[in-house]
Amino acid sequence: MNLLFALLTAACWGTTYAVTQMSLPGWPPLLLGAIRALPAGLLLWMFKPSLPVRQHWLPLLGLGALNIAAFFSLIFVMAHTLPSAISGVGMVSVPLFAMLFQFVVIRQRPSQVQLVAGGLLLLLGWQLFNPASMQLNPLGLLAMVAAIGCIICGSRLTQTLSGRLHWWDVLVWQLIVGGTLLALASLGHAWFAPQAYLDAFANLDGRNLAGLAWIVLINTALAYGLYVWLMQRMSVVEFTFGGIANPVAGISLGTMLLGESYSQGQYLLMAGMIAASLLPALWQRLNRPVLAET
Repeated sequence: MNLLFALLTAACWGTTYAVTQMSLPGWPPLLLGAIRALPAGLLLWMFKPSLPVRQHWLPLLGLGALNIAAFFSLIFVMAHTLPSAISGVGMVSVPLFAMLFQFVVIRQRPSQVQLVAGGLLLLLGWQLFNPASMQLNPLGLLAMVAAIGCIICGSRLTQTLSGRLHWWDVLVWQLIVGGTLLALASLGHAWFAPQAYLDAFANLDGRNLAGLAWIVLINTALAYGLYVWLMQRMSVVEFTFGGIANPVAGISLGTMLLGESYSQGQYLLMAGMIAASLLPALWQRLNRPVLAET
């Protein structure tokens, strides 16, 4: 049952790109990030109200700025500039960048299977994102790399802060703090470039409201709530198996809702990147010692 919930969580996250392109085209990324984070954080806070002590506010400010404000903004830049399938598949390269981060910053050498998986991701990603085979927006690709950096550094900060603060407070307050920062940033942006904001609200319709409801209630409140709940009941390795639903959802919705289509070779490259990202977790699971029954 836990694996089923993990698949559901990852699938919810994988819908971000297609839902945004279909229901919220042209909406400023800062505004979308604020709407996604702040209402969801307040909604989750209502289930278990709490207030961090003074010494935790500065770390929460940094975590909310990186993990929510920067990351959510970059995700919506990707949603506006890259195909849904490419965004979903591109994010499975996180293990490659995480491996480099651990080696350079923490001096932790990767295992042989991690090196093999990283090499496969690099090779397949180079082929998939090669400008000679597919024209992609450079801004979207830069946003993807920056978003991956946010995931890696934000996860490191989350691990550090979770040792001092209850996991629910970390979840809720990073959404509230990050959403507040995004709301302030979007107000500043609207002051200098108001037209996109005026157009968004002037043309507000049922499709926009449905998209907003999805990214707030399903994509963030439900998915993030499930994620932290699952992290108390299953290991990161076990949760990784559910991560395959993220790019699958991106590819499927991109095809069904947006009419995206790719060559057979490109679909094979996407499948290869998904498989390579799961290789270390599969290897660890297969080589896990079995306790003898008594």
